[in-house]
Amino acid sequence: MAFIRSYRPGDRAAVFDICVRTADAGGDSRHLYPDSELVPSVFAAPYLELEPDLAFVLDDGEGRAVGYILGVADTPRFAEAYRRDWLPVVGDRFPAPGDDVKDPTPSQIMAAMLHDPERMVLPELAGHPAHLHIDLLPDRQGQGHGRALIHTLLDALSARGVEGIHLSMLPANTGARAFYDRVGFHEITVPGSDPDDVTFLVRGTAR
Repeated sequence: MAFIRSYRPGDRAAVFDICVRTADAGGDSRHLYPDSELVPSVFAAPYLELEPDLAFVLDDGEGRAVGYILGVADTPRFAEAYRRDWLPVVGDRFPAPGDDVKDPTPSQIMAAMLHDPERMVLPELAGHPAHLHIDLLPDRQGQGHGRALIHTLLDALSARGVEGIHLSMLPANTGARAFYDRVGFHEITVPGSDPDDVTFLVRGTAR
């Protein structure tokens, strides 16, 4: 029977695989990114390295991670650590595209995000300083595991005295949006962002 537990270093490959298989608006992104470690290097690995105590996995009951939630308690501080401690590890492997690239590939777009951790720091989200990424393999969705993972992270953040959390998502991922609505998130307007490209959601950590 599946259960939630803290992340262990041995889960890293499974977390990377889940990240890649859910990165195309909730679908498999392997056709978009030739290097299978690019997307996890942006959305998974820095969380595992910099805030492992806020990383939890859904264990399939046999030791294999089939879902995860990754969080940070303080987004501005995380962005600083990302640039200082994480970017030097992977930046050379995934160089930022030049300013002269007019029609960037998905990999170039992702690499640009990797090299811009400050994109995560927005004044409108200051009241919800924590943020998260959550992904489940398709055959584990719709069974209550996502809600349980959210609650696990909320409890961990609340215990640290963190009162608010946010996330960003692609509007095209309508299934994820319905899920976030059900677990208490609501949309917030961030001036300057394009609502066709990204949606920001927030909620308190108390439940």
